[in-house]
Amino acid sequence: MCGIVGVVSNAPVNQLLYDALLLLQHRGQDAAGIVTLLERKFFMHKAKGMVRDVFRTRNMRGLPGNVGLGQVRYPTAGNAYSEEEAQPFYVNAPFGIVLVHNGNLTNAHALRSELFSTDHRHTNTESDSEVLLNVLAHELERSSRGVPLHPAEVFAAVKNMHKRLRGSYAVVSLIAGHGLLAFRDPYGIRPLCMGRNEKDGTVMVASESVALEGSGHVFERNINPGEAVFIDLEGKVHSMQCAEAPTLNPCIFEFVYLARPDSVLDGISVYQARLNLGETLAKRVVSTVPPNQIDVIIPIPESSRPSATQLAHLLGVPYREGFVKNRYVGRTFIMPGQGVRKKSVRQKLNVIASEFKGRNVLLVDDSIVRGTTSREIVQMARDAGARKVYLASAAPPVRYPNVYGIDMPTKDELVAHDRTVDEIRELIGCDALIYQDVDAMKRAIGSLNTKLDGFDASCFDGVYVTGDIDTDAISRMNGNRPRIEETEEDSSRLALPNHSE
Repeated sequence: MCGIVGVVSNAPVNQLLYDALLLLQHRGQDAAGIVTLLERKFFMHKAKGMVRDVFRTRNMRGLPGNVGLGQVRYPTAGNAYSEEEAQPFYVNAPFGIVLVHNGNLTNAHALRSELFSTDHRHTNTESDSEVLLNVLAHELERSSRGVPLHPAEVFAAVKNMHKRLRGSYAVVSLIAGHGLLAFRDPYGIRPLCMGRNEKDGTVMVASESVALEGSGHVFERNINPGEAVFIDLEGKVHSMQCAEAPTLNPCIFEFVYLARPDSVLDGISVYQARLNLGETLAKRVVSTVPPNQIDVIIPIPESSRPSATQLAHLLGVPYREGFVKNRYVGRTFIMPGQGVRKKSVRQKLNVIASEFKGRNVLLVDDSIVRGTTSREIVQMARDAGARKVYLASAAPPVRYPNVYGIDMPTKDELVAHDRTVDEIRELIGCDALIYQDVDAMKRAIGSLNTKLDGFDASCFDGVYVTGDIDTDAISRMNGNRPRIEETEEDSSRLALPNHSE
């Protein structure tokens, strides 16, 4: 999961990109990067860390130009600790191209071989985003050979890309001297939208509508599945459908957990989607635990709050905040002679004991993945004096890996894989465990936009919308999951270097 943004303006865009990335920070806290374009020269700064830490005044001064793009990264493939894999990525031919990508290519391994043997292009990292960039560069070179680059040639390149790429991809790219290109995979798995500021003519594309609205832009529309949008350096917008049979199947986990509640994705309010999940969850709770046996409903911060409030309202049970979240938990450092110290949930959450003592408590979470955090939180509730602890999940059991850009564990790490609900309940240690129903979840969210063709709900139902995923593919992709060992500071030897500070 990543957050991406691109801007074409009549004024410097460095501050605007910075502000938009802050609004998308929830989509990735591992690394951040910005590239701006002045005439035909790119200026880049990227590094590991949060936006506020990566960019200082000296960095911002080194990012001139009225066109640019940026990304916040949460790694789902490659090496999580490599500076070299922070985005944007750059190639110098044709034209000079930089690119940011949200998603995950499911055929990156095969494409990497094609790039070497057939396209004669070199990739230097394990990142599928670098593979995607080189495929774009190759197709642009083919479509524009011997002719000037116009929108028609750009769209021809994207058409050919769709034929080669598999998986999920929302992309923003800059082509030196020409403009900004944004496109989305034919299934619309990862979000991408567009807006503008009519006062100064700025056009922005971003992962979520909150980045547009929070930076003074008016949301205009979503970029459609398979569609490419090219914004020239004068701000004129060109668009074309470049996929043969596009369908809209957004990732349902965006609405469950990933996106900000104040965003609207593909015509669906994320906040309303979570309220609806609370409404359907209420029916499941009533069939498992009578409401008169629940003294209080407490959300596990933060994404579960809308579902928990709606659930409490419908059941007529008091809603309380019982956990306080510490937003400033830092890194775990490995000092000489020490092993890795596992971070406890108790460093991130603290209980308000008075809300638990002597009560039957229903905890509400947005989803349960590994179950280790849930087990510790249930124990925290018991330690605070709760008589009984029930746990409800606004999402169904997560039984399958996600391959489309969420760092979802392998199936053996998923607490719900090959286990019954009662077996999961015993592992977590709660008195009752209530899950959302898969079909009810799809109806609850899908009712907010009847034009959707469906959802990618693969981590819940095992159905992968791209149709190319089997056990072997999942095993191969698990081999490229991000390595998370602590390493010494890396350097971007062959990437476009940071602008001199």
